[in-house]
Order: sequence, then C-alpha cells, then structure tokens
Amino acid sequence: MAEQFAERMRLIDSSGIRRVFDLAQDLENPINLSIGQPDFDVPDPAKVAAIAAIERGLNKYTVTQGLADLHDAIRAYVRPRMNPDGKGVLVTSGVSGGLMLSLLVTVNPGDEVVITDPYFVMYAHLINLCGGVVKAVDTYPDFQVRPEAVAAALSDRTRAIILNSPANPTGAVYGREALEAVVALARERDILIISDEIYHEFAYDGGFTSVAGLSDRTLLLDGFSKTFGMTGWRVGFAMGPPALIDKMTMLQQYSFVCSPSMAQHGALAALRADRSAIDPEAYRDAYRRKRDIVYEGLRETFEVTKPEGAFYIFPAAPAGMTATAFVEKAIANNVLIIPGNVFSGRDTHFRISYATDDDALKRGVDVLCSLARSG
Repeated sequence: MAEQFAERMRLIDSSGIRRVFDLAQDLENPINLSIGQPDFDVPDPAKVAAIAAIERGLNKYTVTQGLADLHDAIRAYVRPRMNPDGKGVLVTSGVSGGLMLSLLVTVNPGDEVVITDPYFVMYAHLINLCGGVVKAVDTYPDFQVRPEAVAAALSDRTRAIILNSPANPTGAVYGREALEAVVALARERDILIISDEIYHEFAYDGGFTSVAGLSDRTLLLDGFSKTFGMTGWRVGFAMGPPALIDKMTMLQQYSFVCSPSMAQHGALAALRADRSAIDPEAYRDAYRRKRDIVYEGLRETFEVTKPEGAFYIFPAAPAGMTATAFVEKAIANNVLIIPGNVFSGRDTHFRISYATDDDALKRGVDVLCSLARSG
C-alpha cells in the first residue's frame, strides 16, 4: 500500500544544504565552507557543569519552562540589550524550537508573515508548515532592511515580521534607524516582531541594536549555539510578552517537553562563568579577522558586500552562471559552499561560512577565485 502523507509535507522540501552534502559524499577531505556552526569547542565551564549534572543524577525532565536559575541568568544576560523586567521567559530546544512554537501559536492558515530575502532557510518552511503565507521583502543588493519595502508587504492578514540581525546567510547587521522605522510600522498595526538574535555577539563594525530593546511587542529568540559553540546541546530561549510565552510554554508541554536537562545546567554555567574562562569578545575578534581574510580574498574577483556580522559572506556567482551551477563546479573541485536559492527566491549568490581554520579558508577562497576567472 502506498504511504499516505499529510498535505502539509508538500509545502516542505529537502534542505538545499542537505543536497550539497549528498553531492559531496564521495569527496575526500573537502574544504568545507558550508557549515553554519562555530569552529571552537564548548567552553570548559559548561562541559564540567553538564558532566556534573549527569553524575549527580540530574537527568530527568526539568519543568517545561526551564530551570529557574537559568531564567535569572538569562534575564541578566539580555539586560544590556533590552529591559527584561515583566517579560516572560521560556527555555527552548534551540532557537529553532522557539521559532516553531512562536509561529504555531500565532499564525493561522492564510495569515501572512513578513521575512527579509535572503532569509534563514527554516523561516519559510515553518511558516508554510503552519499554513501561513510567506511575504518576502527583497533586500538585494546590500541586504539591508528597507522600511518602505516592509510597509508595502504589510496587509490586514500580517501576523508577524521576522527579523534576523546579524543575518544568516548575508552577515548583514540592520541599523538602528531602519529598525525603529520597522518597529513603528508594527506598532501602528499591532503586529508581532520576532527577532532572531542568535548571532548578536558577532557584530564587527559598530554597535548592535536589538529590536527587543525598541519595542515591548517583540519576541526575542536567542540561545547558546553560536556564542558558546553549543550547537548540539539544543538550548535556546524566548523572551517576550507574558501571554505569548505562556501559550508557547503550553505547546512545549505537548511537543519538545523541555530542553535537555544536563545541557540547561551547562548553559547556566556558561552564563555564570568568569569572562576569563569564556570571552565572547575574543571569539568576535577571531571571526572579524576571518571575515577580513575572506572578503579581501574575494572582492577583486566577485561582486560581494562586506558582511558586518555573523560568520557568513554572500557573494554573487560569476556572470553568466547560476549560483547552483557555480556551487556544483566548486564541489567538483573539492570546495563545499551553499547555493543562494536555499535562502532566497533568487539563484544568483552563494553562501560561504568562514567558521573554519584560516588555512582552509584561504585555500577555499583561492579555489573559488580560480574557478570564477576560468569561466
């Protein structure tokens, strides 16, 4: 008998990143510029605390909303960005868990959600899963959010605006003036802003502005995957209007249940650790230097915007080629990169992650430039 799948699965396709890995499965020691995770390990204080929690038998469920001490530490952590007083907090299974919960409790079938294009690959798929309608706002060529374009995308069916700054895949950091204008638009129409700030520690050329610091009608999503290298630990958090957090917590009871207990203890230790043991500024300096290596290496050969944050750069494919075609050519030459149509309605650019060692980064840039010049 043929398998019967839910209609919603027609709205989701296999990750384009996964397809790159399928193409690359026969390569030996490829130069991997595709992975969106830090190349530094989890800091020792987090490891020690997680191991200690396991050995002390703290391996059962926590309460759905997460450890109370972790809530207190999260409030202190976000205070430089926003006022956490009076806000609800939920410890989630990564930012992706928080994103899924937030969309499921706010978006009805036919409701519209505004995102900027290019966008993190998960946004469009999760909106579709909820039966929502993706309203993508073009940000090419500089990848900055333009309030007038956001205004044109709004309608009576708009339920939320998702902002991601610093951004994946472009590395764009949105300026305060533009964000204030978007906040004004959302406030006028009583639209929720969902602010994905997982890369907030990686802003290189000036101050970072949190949308959550500009509007109480904002849901902040953040976590420990990027700043603390804890991608596989699945600990994130959501902070925002208490009524919204209450609904997300209710839904988490029937889905994720709770973030992994030992990982929560590790996250708490990461936030409480002395900055001599965990120094986000040192990581930021290292990635700023890597950003400069890849940008300087590419800019004479590719049309490319210098990223201001995260650890990605989004060059245009060589003239006359789609990004997909160029990516396939790169993979055939042992370099893994991601085509831009994974993140966009366009197939014109490709994503490089510079979260790798300097030698691999320089070798990969050399290969890409050589391929572009060879036509």
